[in-house]
Amino acid sequence: MSAPAIVILSPSALPVAEKIKAATGGAIHVLAARNVLEHGSDGARIVFENAGEHIRSLFAAGTPIVGVMAAGALIRILASSLMDKHSEPPVIAVADDGSAVVPLLGGHHGANDLARVIAAVLEVQAAVTTAGDVRFGVALDQPPQGYVLVNPESAKAVMAALVGGARAKLTGSADWLEKSGIVFADDGAVEIVVSEKAHEAKADMLHYAPQVLTLGMGCERGADAAEAIGLAEDLLRDNGYSRHALAGVFSIDVKADEAAVLAVAAHFGVPARSFDAATLEAETPRLANPSDVVFAEVGCHGVAEGAALAAAGAGGRLVVAKQKSRRVTAALAQAVKPVDVSATGRARGKLFVVGIGPGSDGWRSPEASAMVREASDLVAYSLYIDLLGHLADGKIRHDFDLGAEEARVRFALELAGQGKTVGLICSGDAGIYAMAALVFELMDRGGLSDAARRVEVQCTPGISALQGAAARAGAPLGHDFCTISLSDLLTPWSSIQ
Repeated sequence: MSAPAIVILSPSALPVAEKIKAATGGAIHVLAARNVLEHGSDGARIVFENAGEHIRSLFAAGTPIVGVMAAGALIRILASSLMDKHSEPPVIAVADDGSAVVPLLGGHHGANDLARVIAAVLEVQAAVTTAGDVRFGVALDQPPQGYVLVNPESAKAVMAALVGGARAKLTGSADWLEKSGIVFADDGAVEIVVSEKAHEAKADMLHYAPQVLTLGMGCERGADAAEAIGLAEDLLRDNGYSRHALAGVFSIDVKADEAAVLAVAAHFGVPARSFDAATLEAETPRLANPSDVVFAEVGCHGVAEGAALAAAGAGGRLVVAKQKSRRVTAALAQAVKPVDVSATGRARGKLFVVGIGPGSDGWRSPEASAMVREASDLVAYSLYIDLLGHLADGKIRHDFDLGAEEARVRFALELAGQGKTVGLICSGDAGIYAMAALVFELMDRGGLSDAARRVEVQCTPGISALQGAAARAGAPLGHDFCTISLSDLLTPWSSIQ
C-alpha cells in the first residue's frame, strides 16, 4: 500500500496530521482557504482549493486517504464515487483532536491495519467494524501476504455461516488461521482448505493457496511467449497444482529481459526474478538433471531446476524435474513456507524517463506523477527534483549539476541495473532536447554493464516549453513548424548552422 494522503480542512487538525505523517510517511494535504500553511508550515504540504474535487481525485487515483475531519463529510464527498468495494482504496476518518480513528472503506485492503497504526500513535482504539476482524481477528476475504484466496466468490457465504456460529473443518495448516478466533472441528459445517494443490470450488469451502511454488525457466533467446506459457500451464495442471500457489518465475540473470520469461510472469500475475550463474551453480547437488552442455553455455549445470531450487530456499525441494518443449525448459520447486519474492533473486531493473513539463504541477501528466511515485530513486539536475515537491518525499535522491548529461544517464541505467526502479527526471518532454534519446543511444552504443542493458525503459511525454509558451501566446504552432536548438553543449555549432 502506498503512503496515504492526510487531508485536513482547518488549522486545528494540523498537530494530529503531523503525528499521522510521522507514523505513516504520508503527505499532508491542506485546504488553501483556511490558511493552514501559516500554522507551523514545514514547506512540504500539498495545497488544494476545492475539498470535494481533491478528495475524489485522490480516491479515483487509488490513493489511501486519511481525512482528519468529520466522518460524515468524507462519506458525503465520496458517496458518488463508490462503485466496487474490491477496488476501493483505504479511507479513514480521524477526529480533529485525535480522539477517534474510524476506517470507512477498504478495510480489507489495508484500511484496518492503517487505522491501527494511526490509533497506536494517537494512543486511542481504532474503531474497526469489519465483522471478520471483530469476531475472529482475521479478514477471511483478504488473507495475509503469501496466501491467495482461490475462490473469493464463496467468501461471503462462508463468513456469514461462521459469524452465525458455525464451526469450520480445517484441511491443511496456516498459523494465521489456527491463531484466529475461528472454531475448528472435524465435523464443521464449512471447510477451510490450505493447499498448493488444485481443488474443486464449493460454496461452503474456502481454498487458500500458499505461494510456495517456484517456477524455474530457461529458454533460447527469442523463444515464443506462447510456447513458454503453454509449458508452464501444462507443468502445473498435469501435476495437480493450483496456479494461485505460484510465487514467482525465476531464471538466470542473462534472461532478465527475455520476453518469453517475462510473458509467463505476466500471465500468472507474479514477479519475475533472476539469479547469477554462481548462485545457480551452487544448487548443482540438488539438480535432477545436471548438464555439462548448459554449464559450458552459461556457467551453471542447470537453469530451470537451479532457479526453482534457489528461489525455494535451503529447505525447498524439487517437485517437478525439468520439462522441455522445443525452445523452453521449466521446473517446479516447493518451499517450506510462502516465498517472499521481494527478497529472492533480483528484479529486472526499470528506468522511467519522465518529462515533468515546464515545472507547474498543473502541467504535469498523471502518468508522469504515477511513475515518480513508483520509483524508489530519482536521478536528475537538482532543480528538477525540487520542482516535484511532495512527490519526491521518501525517494532516494541522486542530484547532478547541470551538464554531464551522459554521466547522469549512465548512472541512472546502472542504478536500474541493480534491480531498482529509477526515475530519470527531465523538464519539458524527455524526448525533446532531453535525456530520452541519450538513454537509447547509450544502450545501443554499449559500454554499459549487462544488467544495465537489460533494464526495462519506459518514457512518458511531457508538455515542452515551446508548447507552454505557445499556449500563453495564442496559437503560433497551429500549422507546420520546426524547432532548432541553438545550444551547442551536445551538438557542434557547425551542425546547428
